[in-house]
Amino acid sequence: MKVSPIHAAVLEALADDDGRSIHGIASAIDEKPETVTGAAFALEEAGLVQVEEVDRTTVSLTAEGTTYEGEGLPERRLYAAVVESVGTETPVALGDVLAEADIAGEEIDIALSNLARKGLGAIDSGELTVVADPPPDTEASALAAIAADDTDGIDAAVLDQLERRNLISVSTHTERTVTLSSAGAAAVEEGLEVAEQLGPVTPELLTSEDWKQAEFRPYNVTADPPLEIGGRVHPLRQMAERVKDVLIGMGFREMDGPHVDADFWINDCLFMPQDHPARTHWDRFALEQPERIDKLPDELVDRVEAAHREGVGEDGEGYRSPWDEDFARALALRGHTTSLSARYLSGRAIGELEPPQRFFSVEKVYRNDTLDATHLLEFFQIEGWVMADALSVRDLMGTFTEFYEHFGITDLEFKPHYNPYTEPSFELFGTHPRTGELIEIGNSGIFRPEMLEPLGVEADVMAWGLALERLLMLVTGAEDIRDVHGTLVDLEYLRTEEAIY
Repeated sequence: MKVSPIHAAVLEALADDDGRSIHGIASAIDEKPETVTGAAFALEEAGLVQVEEVDRTTVSLTAEGTTYEGEGLPERRLYAAVVESVGTETPVALGDVLAEADIAGEEIDIALSNLARKGLGAIDSGELTVVADPPPDTEASALAAIAADDTDGIDAAVLDQLERRNLISVSTHTERTVTLSSAGAAAVEEGLEVAEQLGPVTPELLTSEDWKQAEFRPYNVTADPPLEIGGRVHPLRQMAERVKDVLIGMGFREMDGPHVDADFWINDCLFMPQDHPARTHWDRFALEQPERIDKLPDELVDRVEAAHREGVGEDGEGYRSPWDEDFARALALRGHTTSLSARYLSGRAIGELEPPQRFFSVEKVYRNDTLDATHLLEFFQIEGWVMADALSVRDLMGTFTEFYEHFGITDLEFKPHYNPYTEPSFELFGTHPRTGELIEIGNSGIFRPEMLEPLGVEADVMAWGLALERLLMLVTGAEDIRDVHGTLVDLEYLRTEEAIY
């Protein structure tokens, strides 16, 4: 029988064996495993071998698991320290036994949570009490067994718990075993004739005319090609570019500016009181180094402070709450791109602006929100504003109607709202195409005199902040923004989602 050199080598490696793994054959004939795999499948198709596939699960200790296997799990060390200190059923101050158990930092929470979960003890008012007869610790036993490469008999629930604790790594791989068929054994016994088979046709092969006498390797036109996952523009970036095209087409110019900015530009210029709950460390990401901005425009600082303390105009009252320039200089990641609007309206970005003006930005902002289907810690905001005389809410609503019609969204709903820096104000809502749920997609209003007068703006300014991710959800039907970007991103969605909107 005529076969190629690699096929002959595989058949001969199997001649005196009941079956060998792909890696075993590759080692025996000094070839790459992937080359042997391809040859084995070709021989199987010819009926000369049989290939069996078995999924194997491998369990190994992580670096943290290795440490705990040697030193003991934190909860077991804490339990032992309490027993040695006061015995069982007797309360002991938690601080007295933590050092004894050599537990500090993150291990404290790990030890206490797992101590309670395993029924080893309980803490009350800072005192810890452990039980007299603790149940067997199956997790500690499993770690020892895994270290000894003896994973048979370990309960799946225990493995799952250890994996959640990041103490073990579980991986699944496919093992292939190749065995000679009766036809293959007969072919080897009769003798194999090795025939050099050529693959791709090269220019050298054509010019030498050696192809006329050559034997070519068969080409399987039904075989699946290798999966190639190339780069592509992220759907969210595609949406951002589409938004920019629409707004530029509506006569807007683009703004840009710093992601890290002083609280003065992020909040104080927006007439946000310094004791507002959104300005606490719970809602903002403050910088540790550098902690404050070096310079702010003195005259503008004075006017903004006066607006906060006294208000503007004859009837202005301001907030009459504390205002501290040192707080205004504090640096943080911007929670909205309205900080860019403040910079541009004040003339500090590109110089003094005379009405009419239209500006926008599509940039990232950062907020300490609770993660859910519509909230991330960082997201893209579509900021925009129009400066002109005698603007009204009708102008604002009409702008939104025109903008969203470009994306096929015609069912906008508006809800009155309160903002410290706009009056009147309203939120925008759109209907999700799959769930039918009303989703908030933006916030808007007419900037208050208390914001505009210190900035030196005499005309009206209507403004908005829209969520790019929410717009993407309404257009594509995505139900969870975490599928689109962030740490839980759905790669399959990114690879298959249509990229033109």
